[in-house]
Amino acid sequence: MLILILLFLLLNIPLLVAGFIYPRCFWRIKQNIDKHENLGTGCIFFIEGLQWPVEKEYFSSILNTQTHTENHKYALVLAFSINEINKNPNILPNMSLIFTFSEFSCNWESQLKSLMHLSLQNHEIFPNYVCFDDACAVALTGLNWATALTLYTILNNFIFQQFPQITYGPFHPVLNDHEKFPYLYQMASEDTSLALAMVSFIIHFSWNWVGLVISDNDQGIQFLSYMRREMDKSTVCLAFISMIPVNMNLYMSRAEMYYNQIITSSANVVIIYGDTDSTLAVNFRMWESLGIQRIWVTTSQWDIITSKKDFTFDNLYGAFAFGHHHAEISGFKTFVQTLSSVKYSDDYLVNLEWMHFNCEVLASKCKTLKNCSSSHSLEWLMVHTFDMAFTEVSYEIYNAVYAVAHALHELTFQKFDYLPTDKRKEQIYGCSKLGSFLRKIHFTNPVGDRVNMKQRDKLQEDYDIFYIWKFPQGLGLKVKIGIFSPYFINGHQLHLSEDMIEWARGSTQMLTSVCSADCGPGFRKFRKNGMPACCFDCSLCPENEISNETNMELCVLCPEDQYANKEQNHCIHKALIFLTYEDPLGMTLSLMALCFSTFTAVVLGVFVKHHSTPIVKANNRTLTYILLISLIFCFLCPLLFIGHPHSATCILQQITFGVVFTVAVSTVLAKTITVVLAFKVTAPQRMMKYFLVSGAPNYIILICTFIQVILCAIWLGVSPPSVDIDARSEHGHIIIVCNKGSVTAFYCVLGYLVCLAFGCFTLAFLSRNLPGAFNEAKSMTFSMLVFCSVWFTFLPVYHSTKGKVMVAVEIFSTLASSAGMLIFIFIPKCYTILFIPDRNSLQMIREKSSSHAHHS
Repeated sequence: MLILILLFLLLNIPLLVAGFIYPRCFWRIKQNIDKHENLGTGCIFFIEGLQWPVEKEYFSSILNTQTHTENHKYALVLAFSINEINKNPNILPNMSLIFTFSEFSCNWESQLKSLMHLSLQNHEIFPNYVCFDDACAVALTGLNWATALTLYTILNNFIFQQFPQITYGPFHPVLNDHEKFPYLYQMASEDTSLALAMVSFIIHFSWNWVGLVISDNDQGIQFLSYMRREMDKSTVCLAFISMIPVNMNLYMSRAEMYYNQIITSSANVVIIYGDTDSTLAVNFRMWESLGIQRIWVTTSQWDIITSKKDFTFDNLYGAFAFGHHHAEISGFKTFVQTLSSVKYSDDYLVNLEWMHFNCEVLASKCKTLKNCSSSHSLEWLMVHTFDMAFTEVSYEIYNAVYAVAHALHELTFQKFDYLPTDKRKEQIYGCSKLGSFLRKIHFTNPVGDRVNMKQRDKLQEDYDIFYIWKFPQGLGLKVKIGIFSPYFINGHQLHLSEDMIEWARGSTQMLTSVCSADCGPGFRKFRKNGMPACCFDCSLCPENEISNETNMELCVLCPEDQYANKEQNHCIHKALIFLTYEDPLGMTLSLMALCFSTFTAVVLGVFVKHHSTPIVKANNRTLTYILLISLIFCFLCPLLFIGHPHSATCILQQITFGVVFTVAVSTVLAKTITVVLAFKVTAPQRMMKYFLVSGAPNYIILICTFIQVILCAIWLGVSPPSVDIDARSEHGHIIIVCNKGSVTAFYCVLGYLVCLAFGCFTLAFLSRNLPGAFNEAKSMTFSMLVFCSVWFTFLPVYHSTKGKVMVAVEIFSTLASSAGMLIFIFIPKCYTILFIPDRNSLQMIREKSSSHAHHS
């Protein structure tokens, strides 16, 4: 089976390609209103084989009727098909096919009851008995399914037994019951892929809100189930479903409801499916007469060319019709010319009002057919030559005739072991065998299409898609705009020619038919309670979520390193935020750090240069140098806080800060203790004097620094500082800062510094009134007061800021506390050394000391 399907696809690929390389259009010419009662409801043809050749004059005589009705063309197609078979030496070489046809054959349905009554009265029909010995024939009918069943009952119960009957009309599931109707065959395939074709077509034009009008019978309900299944897969919704009752009285009582249903609906596309000779057709004609403008999507039997009723589709949008794909049959025009006594001229072409013709679209002088005037269109038609085209029904008749021929061929060359001796029984036996052969027959017709009479094994149909338009003066046009094949992969089953659509309609733009406007990027669909999936509201995506496609059900949260733009249709990478040297704040702080460190180095140079002066000696030169060097590092320490944070720099920031500031503060503490000891030591206290002279206060720096180093080591061991990425605090930015790690350890280090500073401040404050020309107690008191004030203020400000501002606060506190020590301790001394050197002498020291003692 798989090999057969693959072979079928390979055979059909050239046909599909050719369908677009050589696009076709069909003209229907009808200038006069059909006044005949025979509107083409279907005909009955009886086909049988004879043992003598049939001349072409046989067809001319049997088709020599005065009226050219819609059904008359079916007789022409039948004659053409039989003539083609009779000329073929490979099929029925010793037999010719004939058929019977008359005006009565096409008006059989309306006269059925009177015919039956009259026949029974005249004893022309008796149950299970026939008086003539004709060979077994096959009935070929195009009647609706109910009439076809009536005829089947008559043929198989009143006239013959096991009488084969083939229908060339639309497929109907009732006629497909082989147990009830074993000798009834349908040429048409079941439209199992029609729903898929229509839904694919609807999706192509971005429609999702369509109406459906069907007959309220098994055929309509089956089609509805197919449509629901395909629509559910593709999120296409039915705006309304009009199930038109078959009973006329019931329909008329509900006609207004169906009218209101389509008028109040917002759907601009309506699908019509059902028989053209039913109440559904009455309903449609009423809508047309009331001027309801919609895009109609239907099957080819409803179009203006093949329909047996005068449906016009005369609206602004035209109609789209789906018909079974088939190859073109050549030679039909020539056959009709040879049958008619009148030469096939332009006048005759116009008179054949029921016929339609192929035309080359590229030959048209009109860019847009809708803009063609009727006179222009008719004038253009008269100067061009056309080929008569086979419609879908004509093609089914063509295949039906070939099926009968192949079955008779098999029957003729089949040898039977036990033939009945009775002529009547032999005829019944032959009809039974013919029926069994018809059931199993499969063949390739002359144009290369596979035909299989076994309905169960029939392949799914390909569909040609046509655009239909009606011109004034009875001129109609049907243009092939594409094809649908269910054997291609999903997404590539539908092929439409945009050029053909534009040529026929004047534009490729279609009317929209949606329940709700699309939710564009940045929005999501919000379902309405109790409404179909196609009906929804649009709501803006939540903060930091996006939707970058149309009609998204859910918005997508942006990753942590990205944020949603204002339109909320795509995520943008967040900018990395940290204090840089290029930033004005970072540049200012780094310049301050460099300036203060340079100034401190200058102060150190001044003290080194004047190291032998009394003011330098009196303040312990070693401690002064240590303090100035530590202050230089304190001022340079903020440079570690500027730039992209890394794990190494984060550790160095806090450890360097803690150790360097500990050295500086402990040095100030050592100087303070030195001052206190220098003025408190008396002669008897020799031990204290030795402690002062030996430089023991310098060990205070080592001890205090060692304690801080231990605290830092514990900090690194427990939870060291690391890089912290904060993607949530500030919209559109990723803040990169150094995480302190253990906050307790950080506050222990900072608290230890503050304790040293507070101890130093206390000692300096108590010794501020001690005598001495160069007493530093007051200077150190103010410096420690500034130091403590800065770091006590730092804590609340630090916790109220984030990002680079938080880093800037820490840098500023470092610079401010360091600058406090530099300014209050060393600036007065530098001023004395540089600008009033006369006060930097031993004599001045004695005068100040004696003056201080006198005041005391």
